[in-house]
Amino acid sequence: MRKPLFTGSAVAIVTPFTDNGVDYQSLAKLIEFQIQSGTDAIVICATTGEASTMPDDEHIATIKFAVETVNKRVPVIAGTGSNDTRHAIELSKAAEAVGADGLLSVTPYYNKATQKGLYKHFKLIADSVKIPIILYNVPSRTNLNINPETIKALAKIENIIAVKECNLGQVGDVVNLCGEDFSVYSGDDNSVLPVLSLGGQGVISVMANIIPQDTHNMVAKFLQGDCKGAIKLQLQTLNLIKALFSEVNPIPVKAAVNLLGFTAGQCRMPLTELEDHNLELLRSEMKAYGLIK
Repeated sequence: MRKPLFTGSAVAIVTPFTDNGVDYQSLAKLIEFQIQSGTDAIVICATTGEASTMPDDEHIATIKFAVETVNKRVPVIAGTGSNDTRHAIELSKAAEAVGADGLLSVTPYYNKATQKGLYKHFKLIADSVKIPIILYNVPSRTNLNINPETIKALAKIENIIAVKECNLGQVGDVVNLCGEDFSVYSGDDNSVLPVLSLGGQGVISVMANIIPQDTHNMVAKFLQGDCKGAIKLQLQTLNLIKALFSEVNPIPVKAAVNLLGFTAGQCRMPLTELEDHNLELLRSEMKAYGLIK
């Protein structure tokens, strides 16, 4: 029986940038804020962390910094996906070498691989490392779905232990096909409880960047049988989530982290700053939530 890499809320943490690179001092503060607020795992250099804009040396250095800063207090899961299988393997091996506890590997984008190609892609990555891998199925960004039958085949590979699933309609099929020792995590903040109700283990979350304690508590309450308490928290977050996704992620959440008083900097091009009307919406919802005055 394979154990989950984590149960609860993992933050897909933003990467603070300066004009010259990563702002490691600010990243350390964000990591400490997450750990002190109950976050169950740190996902570094994923979509929200803008990994697609990071050169390999910066990408791996940032993973290494997160591993050293966290210092085994919670798992560190490194985003190492690519639409080039060889590149994904290189990143995955490098992340393992600097101490990552697990990997998050996104569906290849743009190439539009077949299901056979997806299986081979992920199998080759899994064969190249020993640490656990979480598949990342996000059709809205990749225009490609990992079908449940393909996930079932991949789940038979020892170190492919979970999926971050953004296709809510197939969660039940994945759970049925893959069994209890394969974990399913919600990839959408507005559908954490639906995924948990179908047997999920938690969420890899954007909103946890600014409400880590509530995101952790939502999952914890549900798994402990306090469904009413979990539902109350999920409903409470919905308007805030709408503001956090008023533009493409991570544009709004980096603005939100800055509004909290941390230094997240701006997104790297081609992502730009949040439009003024969406910034006002975000500020309004953060005030309503009690995050800022």
